[in-house]
Amino acid sequence: MPLLQDILILLAFSVVIVFVLQRLKLPSIIGFLLTGVIIGPYGLSLIKAVEQVEILSEVGVILLLFVIGMELSIKQLVSIKKTVFIGGFLQVGLTVGVAGLVYYFLGNSWNESVFVGFLFSLSSTAIVLKTLQDRQEISAPHARNALAILIFQDIIVVPMMLVTPMIAGESSDVTMDILMLLVKSAIVVVLTYVSARYIVPRLMHAVAKTNSKELFLLVTITLCFAIAFLTAGIGLSLALGAFIAGLIISESEYSHQATSIILPFRELFTSFFFVSVGMLLDLSFFLNNIPIILLLVFIVLILKSLVAAIAVAILKYPTKTALLTGLALFQVGEFAFILSKIGIKFNLLTAQTNQYFLSVSIVSMILTPFVIMFSEPIADKVLGVKKRLGLKRDLESSGIEDIVEPQLENHLVIIGYGINGSNLAKAATSSNIPFIVIETNAEIVKREKAKGLPIIFGDATNDHILETVHLSRARAAVIAISGNTDTQNIIKKIRSISDSLYLVVRTRYVKETSELLALGADEVIPEEFETSIQIFEHILHNFLVPEGDIVQLIHKVRADNYQMFKGDLKGPKTYRTSEMADFNIKSLRMRSDSNKFIGKPLREMNLRGLYGINILAIKRKDKLLESLQPDEIIKQGDIIYIQGAQSKVEEFYKLIN
Repeated sequence: MPLLQDILILLAFSVVIVFVLQRLKLPSIIGFLLTGVIIGPYGLSLIKAVEQVEILSEVGVILLLFVIGMELSIKQLVSIKKTVFIGGFLQVGLTVGVAGLVYYFLGNSWNESVFVGFLFSLSSTAIVLKTLQDRQEISAPHARNALAILIFQDIIVVPMMLVTPMIAGESSDVTMDILMLLVKSAIVVVLTYVSARYIVPRLMHAVAKTNSKELFLLVTITLCFAIAFLTAGIGLSLALGAFIAGLIISESEYSHQATSIILPFRELFTSFFFVSVGMLLDLSFFLNNIPIILLLVFIVLILKSLVAAIAVAILKYPTKTALLTGLALFQVGEFAFILSKIGIKFNLLTAQTNQYFLSVSIVSMILTPFVIMFSEPIADKVLGVKKRLGLKRDLESSGIEDIVEPQLENHLVIIGYGINGSNLAKAATSSNIPFIVIETNAEIVKREKAKGLPIIFGDATNDHILETVHLSRARAAVIAISGNTDTQNIIKKIRSISDSLYLVVRTRYVKETSELLALGADEVIPEEFETSIQIFEHILHNFLVPEGDIVQLIHKVRADNYQMFKGDLKGPKTYRTSEMADFNIKSLRMRSDSNKFIGKPLREMNLRGLYGINILAIKRKDKLLESLQPDEIIKQGDIIYIQGAQSKVEEFYKLIN
């Protein structure tokens, strides 16, 4: 069993290397790439079934794009269509042009230059999204921009594959090939819409009703590979088919469950992908040409980052967001390896050029987590240089000042217009509290501004934006964004302008609370424990704990910085609620018109003697009858409030239904 032996070797080396890197707080992706370099044919040559491992790696790419599709959904894709198609087209087009011109002026033919431009225009969906997810930045503006451009790259790689034979002069009828591509794309779009709207939701609902986890898993996997196989069969890519399959499932209410069961498989198979990429690196070639390779990597980093940043800046995003997006997309991607094989087949890449390409690509992949990790300080440095040179600040000419009234004072500043920010804006509107919103998503700003919402497009870490919303004259501010690093920077900026402003910060995790308070936040609301408090409050109400005791307990939990929820389960030492009521109150609706209690006065029922319960009140339509008389008659549709042991309540419930 050579394949089983190779898998064992691969996993064993991966475990050791990734474990060491995790202790050093380095990303696991680097460990998988290094594993491939070490055990591959150019390293220790421990892997014999290289082709089989590559097949497993292709499964990883398919599952990765499948999950991306499920997490994105067609509605979200439509919501970022401008960034996908305009931003993606600009990034790919400019990169192909710049890289192609450089390669052409080095003495190569135009068709080879265009193809090399194709290769370097593609970035790594797998590594970028994995790194952003690990850093919990996937919902940040620069991450959304990167995702949109990566989606365009994943789509455009298919036409690139089809155009490559034409560039090499191998196609006899270019017009027909282009026409066929358009027809195939139209077929895929129609099938995707029909499946997402009518077929898959019904299928998933029928499967979910069986309550079989095994069947649910099998159907999900089958849909993924069936659609991938279908797209590959009509000349498109497996990966694109997997992405479309994910989009289709995302439109059903079962997408979250499908994602949760696919994730473990995705993690396993994507590790095979990264290992297989590492196996491609020729160590002897790399070591013999390391100065040239590192220089090329540096040039690629600068040029690709700059081009992607320009593409995002054209869409009127802040300079910092554009720079962060560009730095995230500087590497050469996994689909470039697939495309390079086609180039070799049609003699558009020489063996030496291919080795340079592989070396630069793999090194850029290894560097990606580090570049993303330090992208914020790099962007801040660039913005600092820009400011010292006296260049215009972000958004100075965007016309945002005209929507902020000069007399705005004693107002609320809301930073971030996600769920929390939008809910807060609604509450402020209903309470006649003056407010203004800062948001970095251009589409949201355009949409909400058209509705009359006081919102500006900008990055709250920018001094000019905070000045524009008159922060120094504001009464309070709320930071309702997801990125912890950006939140910290905004707190610092706000406190550098105003020490007296009341500042409330939303955070995902309670472990971040102390640091945010130390930076200057007046209140920090951690989502994970506030949810627990709400649940506990409902439970206490159900147990009929006095309202004052509930308020006192919740106040104590918050005042102690949620210490009650942090430690082990222990009995209370300094606080105990008053004794809980030993009786049970329930509300039941008299639905059936045939039960024996309908139309009878209470005095004839003898509920206490026969059934062990008491009727405390009756709600009839919108009227609550609290002082019940013996002659009161029970009517169909009444809600009755009864008191009694839970077992007695259950028995009575069966009698009335």
